[in-house]
Amino acid sequence: MTTSTSSRGAAKRALLSLAIGSFGIGMTEFVVMGLLPDIAQDLLPTAWAASPDDAIAQTGWLITLYALGVVVGAPTIAGSVARFPRHRVMICLALALTLFNALTFVLPTFELVAASRFLAGLPHGAYFGIGALVAADVLGPGNRAKGVAFVLTGLTVANVVGVPLGTYLGQQVGWRAAFVVVAGIFALATVFIMFFVPEHPGEPGRTLRAELGVFRVGQVWATLAFGAIGFGGFFAVYSYVAPVVTEVAGSPEWAVPIILVVMGIGMTIGNLVGGHLADIDQRRTLLLGLSALAVVLALLALTAQWIYAVAFFVFLTGLVSSALSPAIQTRLMDVAGENQSIAAALNHSALNLGNSMGAFLGGLVITAGFGFAAPAWAGVALALAGLAIATVSLTRDRRRVAVPAPA
Repeated sequence: MTTSTSSRGAAKRALLSLAIGSFGIGMTEFVVMGLLPDIAQDLLPTAWAASPDDAIAQTGWLITLYALGVVVGAPTIAGSVARFPRHRVMICLALALTLFNALTFVLPTFELVAASRFLAGLPHGAYFGIGALVAADVLGPGNRAKGVAFVLTGLTVANVVGVPLGTYLGQQVGWRAAFVVVAGIFALATVFIMFFVPEHPGEPGRTLRAELGVFRVGQVWATLAFGAIGFGGFFAVYSYVAPVVTEVAGSPEWAVPIILVVMGIGMTIGNLVGGHLADIDQRRTLLLGLSALAVVLALLALTAQWIYAVAFFVFLTGLVSSALSPAIQTRLMDVAGENQSIAAALNHSALNLGNSMGAFLGGLVITAGFGFAAPAWAGVALALAGLAIATVSLTRDRRRVAVPAPA
């Protein structure tokens, strides 16, 4: 369905319905980070009594298992359901997210909660990927990236509102309360999708085997590579914002949530701006965005001893990195050919690999003794590597277009 056959209001209601689910995904993915001590103390009391630091480190596996669920679930689920009507698939994915997050707050042991976090990650990529296809079609030609950006806005707004409030609620009432809220958000999204997302046909006859053909497309691999590596620069900084604020800038702990909110605001603005820019010129948005990310991260590293500079450049980091998301998503849809469902979902597998890569390299340079500002330099290296891959990939596209067809 396109905007020529549906009212503008109906299109907005459909996008809002999808964005509610993406808000829930943003909250469930990131609220764990602020509640690690609370979860560790509750689920690992023996380990906590022996060493709180070790208990927190073990609890960090909940974050890793969620990311692993995203990486595994995105291609397998999206590829398997490509033939089914997409609005019905979105309802099922929202129901699954409701159920698996409900399991997180009712299961009694660390091992079972860990399993629920893996399960909660499975529908993540498919939800965004198939939701992006629906959103792009709802707004019609020339507005695809704007539709994708609107759905992704739920994710970025979650970092401004949902994650801080969920963290506070979990600290005051108990960590499980945050997941009660998350499950409620997904239940609400399910209802909204049922009523407001229009019927949207799938691709009858498509199979998982056929969808996996996307991995034979070189440009898909290139796009996934510069998306994961370039975006890894953002995660290198995001993962270690707290010690930058407290240890490098010398600010109190209460400044950390403020800085995170500032970053979330930047992400929200960047996502919306990036949607408009990608519809105007996708190539330029990608190349300038990765270049700007490298510059901003370098400036953050150079000025990290001043808290106001940290706030400013963290804001720009969130803005520039999120401006890339709609362009990467629509680029994947462009180069995937017939394999739209799985390609759109693979973007979130790539971003979660970037999450792991950025956090790992950031921790590596800290362990090597380069200080808490060093992850920003690791981010610069990742952004430049992503830029190099994107330049090669996009240049090949231009050469292919420039070669005249044989007579």
